[in-house]
Parts: sequence; C-alpha cells; structure tokens
Amino acid sequence: MKNVLVLTYWSFRSGLIQAYTLPYVRMIARRLSSGGKVFFVTLEQDGLLVPKDSRAEVRAELAKDGIEWVPFHYARFGAGAIFKMAVTLIRLWWLSLYKGVDAIHCFCTPAGALGSLLSLATGKRLILDSYEPHAEGMLEYGVWKREGLAFRLLFALERLQTRRAAAVIATAPGMRDYALSRYGVALRGFHVKPACVDLEAFRPDRFDSDRLRRELGLDGKIVAIYAGKTGGTYLDREIFDLLKAASEYWPGRFRALFLTSDEPDIIYRFCDQARLDKSELLVRFVDHKDIPGYMAMADFAITPVKPVPLKRLCAPIKNGEYWAMGLPVIITPNIASDSELIAERRIGAVLTGLDQEAYRAAVREIDGLLQGRPRQELSETIRGIATEMRSMNLAEDVYTALYGPPRT
Repeated sequence: MKNVLVLTYWSFRSGLIQAYTLPYVRMIARRLSSGGKVFFVTLEQDGLLVPKDSRAEVRAELAKDGIEWVPFHYARFGAGAIFKMAVTLIRLWWLSLYKGVDAIHCFCTPAGALGSLLSLATGKRLILDSYEPHAEGMLEYGVWKREGLAFRLLFALERLQTRRAAAVIATAPGMRDYALSRYGVALRGFHVKPACVDLEAFRPDRFDSDRLRRELGLDGKIVAIYAGKTGGTYLDREIFDLLKAASEYWPGRFRALFLTSDEPDIIYRFCDQARLDKSELLVRFVDHKDIPGYMAMADFAITPVKPVPLKRLCAPIKNGEYWAMGLPVIITPNIASDSELIAERRIGAVLTGLDQEAYRAAVREIDGLLQGRPRQELSETIRGIATEMRSMNLAEDVYTALYGPPRT
C-alpha cells in the first residue's frame, strides 16, 4: 500500500494523540511501500494548539517517519460544526484524490463518521481502529439524549461505517456482538488490539524518583496520581471524595499529583466541596513525554472511569501506563477486563461503590499492598502484567495483518 489517510478527532498535543495514536500511526507508516506516506489529520482545539514557533519542528519530526500532519480546527457540535465538517470533508476528498490515498484509517467512531462519508465519496478502503461505542456511551454518561440530533446523527453514522468497513480493530472482543446486535452487521476483518503502552518510555528505572520527590516536597509522603480530566467519561466530585478518604487515612502524609488539562479553578472547586486541603494536591498540565517522570514519584494511581455498562467494551489507556510504571491502581468496577484483572491478581483495588465506606476500603487495600510486599517486588509484578497485556508487540501483529510486515 502506498498512501494512507489517518483521521482522528483529537488535538495533536492531547494525550490521546501523543500516548495512544502516534505510536500506531508510525507502525502504519513503517509498513507502507517505499515512498509512501501517512496523511495524519487532527482536529485542533483552541486550548491545545501547537505554538506557532513549534509547528515547523513538529512537521519535520513527523516527516522523518513518512507522516504529513494535516491539522483542521475543532468545533463543538452544532450548525457551525456541521458546516465546518462539510468543508473539511470536501478538502479531504480533494486530498485523497490528489495524493493518491489507498485507504482511510480512522481512530474511534467520531472520526469514523467522517471517514465513512469520505470512503463513500472516493471509493477508498475504510479501516476502523479503536472501535468502541460512542453514541450510546454519551447517553450513558448523561451528556446526550436519545432524541437529540447529536445522538441520532452519530449513531446512524456508526451503523454506516460499520457496514462499510473492510477491517475493524476493536479494543475488546465484545464489539463483534455489539455490532451485530446494535447495527445488524457481521464485522469483516475483525481484530482486537488492547490499549498498548510504550514499555521503554514508561519504565520506572529511567527516573531518580527520590530526587524528583525531594524537588516537589514529597519526601516521606504517600503519593497518589491521576492523569486525566474530570467529567464526561470520568467521575468528578467522587475523585476528590476518594482523595479525601486517603488524606484521612494517612493524615499529614498524603499527597496527590493531578495531571490534567482542566483549569485549576475547576479542580480547587471540587477540593472545596470534598473539604480536601488544597495543599495536599499538586495540579499540573504537562506534555505527555513528561508524564512518566511524575508517575515515577507515585505510590499508587487512580482510574476514575464512570462505571456505565458500555465501559465493558472500552479499554482505558492510562491503566497500561500505570502498570508499566509498577503502580497499583484504584479503579471503578466493570471497566473492560481491567477491573476483573486488578481484583484477581491483587494489583490494586476495585471500588465497590461511590461512597465513603467504599473509598476507605479501597485505600485500606492499597495500604495493605504497599505494606505487605517489598516495593520493588510489587512494582516488578505489576510491570510484568503490562508486558503481558499491553505490549506494543500486540499492536504490531495487528498492523502486520492489515498492512504487511514493516520495511527493513
């Protein structure tokens, strides 16, 4: 295959691009024929724009791997967004024809919605990656209503892309049954790829964690870390109630690292509601490349995904990163197969509810893990699970099946 158009619905600087998408895009690029290229589309949000003086550097770095960055502006759903998407579709149609694109590769179903229309217009092969239910997920999170235009439009386009796809890469095997029951489609070319992690970038022995702790005043503290946002697919107030329970369990010894793109005012408002002392929370927005260094300072991590039914079909990216850094995880129940794995292998705690009793029980379980085994032994055990369940080799196998072996 010569040229591939990769569509995403995220900003280039977002963690979903840096941690999750770009490694896979590079795998695709390595499998194209000599002189081939990946045209990599992102939708840029105002708060995450690449600074103007850095854009040439970004393009040059991607070009080394045969990737050409094609940024468009993101717009929230509405009449203006529909018009912008129509314009984007026309521009991508022209790019596909002018550049000789052979396949359209879409990450997640919102990008797949655009990709399916483009595939219809161009006749190009459609590949769906990270295939998870989005429209019905937004209903479960309470963000959309079933009778609303946003749900009806995306659900219809999810059915269209599912019917049109020549190959589908899901994050969970249950998506085969979901596609058949909800869209009436028996998937072709079905593959499963977990949310893999770069085990070299996320490796605890790369960092002098003692020095880093001293620099942030964390010496002698029990440190929790959360890398993500509040609201949407994640809990909000409940995160801070959990942190408050940890603060009370380790009085004077607890600190939390909160790595997020949320505005600090939002975070501190939740602190006030939970009566959590702000001095116990360090809030940072950091580039993804710097996240492993912060994780190296932590004793345990939090994955506060809203435990809605469809989350059985969605694999959180951050769990693989936490595990690769040897961190036990507090997680909500029924999240992909991760909650079950954490409970069975005793590498964290699964919340039994969203109340103080459940928070205290989870904190006690984490304390038992931290005190019950030598820290190095616990870390190596957990990292072994990341190697087994989240290695990039698993993704390499999937892309080899679709695009052939990498060029030598």
